[in-house]
Amino acid sequence: MRLDRFISNTTDHSRKSVKALLRQGLVRVDGTTVSDPALKVRPGQTVTIADETVAPAGPRYFMLHKPLGYVCATRDNRHPTVIDLLDEPNKDKLQIAGRLDIDTTGLVLITDDGQWNHAVTSPRRACHKVYRVETADNISPDTSVRFSRGVLLDGERQRTRPATLELLYANEALLTLQEGKYHQVKRMFAAMGNRVTALHRESVGAITLDPDLEEGEYRPLTPCEISSVTLSAEHSNPLSKTEN
Repeated sequence: MRLDRFISNTTDHSRKSVKALLRQGLVRVDGTTVSDPALKVRPGQTVTIADETVAPAGPRYFMLHKPLGYVCATRDNRHPTVIDLLDEPNKDKLQIAGRLDIDTTGLVLITDDGQWNHAVTSPRRACHKVYRVETADNISPDTSVRFSRGVLLDGERQRTRPATLELLYANEALLTLQEGKYHQVKRMFAAMGNRVTALHRESVGAITLDPDLEEGEYRPLTPCEISSVTLSAEHSNPLSKTEN
């Protein structure tokens, strides 16, 4: 790969700024100062900028605690995005694996591994997602039974897959879904004559939001968290792409 392309792909430097670094004598390949942007970088060679090693990053996997007011998009003209919260190079290569609404908080998964993203979001695979829900009115006693049987949402032809509702307080519960239709949680409670006032995603499959993460903070996933998605995919567990 050309040296200027290698550096721009690995860092936040543009091709133009890489040429400036080369002119300043700040770039070395295997310890030798170089100035030719077209120099071919071979596998195993060491590239440094101002004595700091430049290395291609492996696949990246993050969990982020999404705050209110942020959209799950790579860029948006009207609202800040969850990508804006990351202090990472080459953020334009990152993808959001499962989206949340602007008024929903909680766990968001972000990666630049397209196959892993597909394993998370493919409708063919099922992975339980747990939401903490607060409602405007008290949750009616028959809600749990109706959710477990599936609910016919407005505009849909098929009922939702069975969902589990665990009542915490009169108007607060944990809802576990096996799918992720558009605005599903809100529409399910609307079908019961109730309205969701707060929604927070706590987990996706075996990945649970780290309680040490404050809103707006993120951390890399652990190897076990990363592999849990692969394992669930091997067992053909679907997880829907459209989130609540």
